[in-house]
Amino acid sequence: MQKQVPFREAIIRKYPEPVAVALAKTPSGVVNPITLGWVMPSSHTPPQFAISVGLTRYSLEVIREAGEFVLSFPSVEQAEEALFFGTESGRSFDKLAARNVPTQPTAVIDSLLLSEAVANFECVLVGELLSGDHVIFVGEVVASHVNVEPKKRLYTIGPDHLLGPAG
Repeated sequence: MQKQVPFREAIIRKYPEPVAVALAKTPSGVVNPITLGWVMPSSHTPPQFAISVGLTRYSLEVIREAGEFVLSFPSVEQAEEALFFGTESGRSFDKLAARNVPTQPTAVIDSLLLSEAVANFECVLVGELLSGDHVIFVGEVVASHVNVEPKKRLYTIGPDHLLGPAG
């Protein structure tokens, strides 16, 4: 049986929620990461992901200008970095350098992969849609990468940026 409640009361029941990081290169050559909670596969053929980025976020303009992004699924060991990427703006400094995050070159697009992530997907921007206070970007996957070591994926497991493994 269901009962009607305010949105804020019901939305906290969505956890655990997958965490992802989108990375795109600025015109000055700095790769800017942003942590995202709203990500989904949106097509099998061709493979595509949709990501949702807030209108006030610096990463919105970076992804638009770059026309491409890496979608990275961080490991549990990357919880501190993921929290940092999602709560600090890269408008005035290099977030990857500030945290000394291990990265490696991409194969197709001009960005970086998060070396310690569970998986990374290089995406070319193919569309966008305004959705309230966010923009949904759709990226077509042009290269996929997985970690050679077994890693557990990072999730938001509760309100107030509580991060950890699911289950």
